[in-house]
Amino acid sequence: MLEGLQLPVDERLLVGFEGGDDAGVFRLNDETALVQTVDFFTPMVDDPYKFGQIAAANAFSDVYAMGGVPLTAMNLVAFPINCLDADILKQILAGGLDKIAEAGAVLAGGHSIDDPEIKYGLSVTGEIHPDKIWRNQGARPDDLLLLTKPLGNGILATALKADFVKETEIGPALEWMIKLNQLPPESAEGGWRQTVHACTDVTGFGFIGHLSEMVADDKVGVTVEMSQVPFLDQAEEMCSQGLFPAGGHRNRDFFGFRLLGEDLADPILRDLLFDPQTSGGLLLAVAPDAAVEVIRAFNTIGSGCWPVGRFHKINPGRIMLL
Repeated sequence: MLEGLQLPVDERLLVGFEGGDDAGVFRLNDETALVQTVDFFTPMVDDPYKFGQIAAANAFSDVYAMGGVPLTAMNLVAFPINCLDADILKQILAGGLDKIAEAGAVLAGGHSIDDPEIKYGLSVTGEIHPDKIWRNQGARPDDLLLLTKPLGNGILATALKADFVKETEIGPALEWMIKLNQLPPESAEGGWRQTVHACTDVTGFGFIGHLSEMVADDKVGVTVEMSQVPFLDQAEEMCSQGLFPAGGHRNRDFFGFRLLGEDLADPILRDLLFDPQTSGGLLLAVAPDAAVEVIRAFNTIGSGCWPVGRFHKINPGRIMLL
């Protein structure tokens, strides 16, 4: 849509939309840059408070994926105020505020419209040192690929809408979606973040789609160890029953060309790699000698972190499934 349009240019814009990164970065001075992102969507759960939490956690994820620290958030709200009880909206906002507080940010305002369909999300501004920005490309040969949340919440959300499961039956999946992708603190002895060579988060394009972005510059390839990839309980079962979201089919059609060895992988698990995620985990390319430290750092703050593959010089731009 932006092709052919005249866009303003400013050398202080360090990261724009051109590279498909998770957020924009604008340099204020030699020490500080702003990280800016926005995201909102329709409910995937019935509980309004949990929906608010999930939508907010999802919005914050883009700042974390750039290596940034959230500062402020602004509400984005669409709600049928004359058709639904206003208390529903209040619960959505309360869920969002819960995550804003947990992220150490503050609510700076927002905007709302009367709309037949509920939508909620946040515009988030964070900060980062201009020399410490993570991009979705930059992985090096032998880097380990780490994933911080299990896959499959898109399929479970589809199963929920189709009444194949109840919200109470997919509690663990909801808890992962509610969890912030907060970054562990660094020790006084040294920083683990400098060992991260690339990072992105897993959202609508699914695991394969966002991993494709990490190898799209054709400088490295990556091998995914299927046996090491974590999946949510019931995700494989629901997928085998045909509850695969339409977005997953689109992801497979668009990104499937990057796969090698797909015929060797279990077809159900392979489909799960294309499942569009809501508030999914981070994908990090980490120096091999630092991977244990990074995994330990995430585990220390109660987050998951699984080594699921390795980058290499072989087959640049492609994703091998083993």
